[in-house]
Amino acid sequence: MSPISRRTALTTALTAAGVATAAPAQAAPEPPPSGTAVGRLHELRAGRHRVVVAGVAATLLSWQVDGEEVLLTHGPDDPGEGYRGKTILPWPNRIDRGRYSFGGRTWQVPITEPSRDTALHGLMNFVEWEPVHHRRDRVVLRYALPPHYGYPFPMVFEAEYAVDDDGVRATVTARNTGRTPAPYGTANHTYVAAATDRIDDVVLELPARTYYRTDDRLIPVGTAPVAGTGYDFRTARRIGATTMDTAFTDLDRERDGEAVVRMRRPGGVDVELRVDRAHGYLQVYTDDSPEGERPARQGITVEPMTCAPNAFVTGDGLVVLRPGERHRARWRYRALG
Repeated sequence: MSPISRRTALTTALTAAGVATAAPAQAAPEPPPSGTAVGRLHELRAGRHRVVVAGVAATLLSWQVDGEEVLLTHGPDDPGEGYRGKTILPWPNRIDRGRYSFGGRTWQVPITEPSRDTALHGLMNFVEWEPVHHRRDRVVLRYALPPHYGYPFPMVFEAEYAVDDDGVRATVTARNTGRTPAPYGTANHTYVAAATDRIDDVVLELPARTYYRTDDRLIPVGTAPVAGTGYDFRTARRIGATTMDTAFTDLDRERDGEAVVRMRRPGGVDVELRVDRAHGYLQVYTDDSPEGERPARQGITVEPMTCAPNAFVTGDGLVVLRPGERHRARWRYRALG
């Protein structure tokens, strides 16, 4: 399907699903018809930008700039082929064999990626968050996670999406509501679409000096400098045939503390991803093995992560929240030009 056809199909599907628009502050939008895979839909608008946030997994489902869909997205009746657009909690990426030690005990969470014997992308990919506030340009969603098998730590999460003249920004807040310290991490799994059929011509600028080497199960086995490798995108260049399902760290930052990723999309809107200091890691995936029947390499995800892959095992970037403590992480997309 061409990019134009994808945009038309998505717009039609969102309209049919009854996207909630411009509700008064404090008002919860009406749910879409039964059977919608992504739960309630919340529309935000400002200037050139129209955003749709889905309740299931606090998903950034759509971002349109002057009518152009920027994201590799899916219709609300499609379960999304996995993780596209989702807020990942309470850990991003993988836990090796689903087993980790914390607080003097060893815990086992469910294996959700059997082919690699890993626990992938947390516990909240198919739960619906409740709307707390919804205005024309802002929505706040909340989810209370009870103690879970292998993760006995009650948490409350809030995800705020807001739209302004530049683009869309997100803030994820976690609060430990339990009586003991809790391990924690988060990421976002949004894909930026190729404006053509493949991402090969996208020009990527990635401000990372170090990447993670992995085994054949994508578990880190060490780090290495990007200099002199195919993973060095510190100077903007075409993605070309480069394939990545790769984590990066040692991010260069601007004076305000943000690290900036730029994606120039021939034939479409160019995009910046800006992440705050809470996000010390980026996972880049070039969409080489998509789930379902769609063609490969139609989009690229640069996932802001607060910790490294397998951090529950290694402690690399792991956040530990004391009882009552909060953690806040922010990222945003800007449209260039």
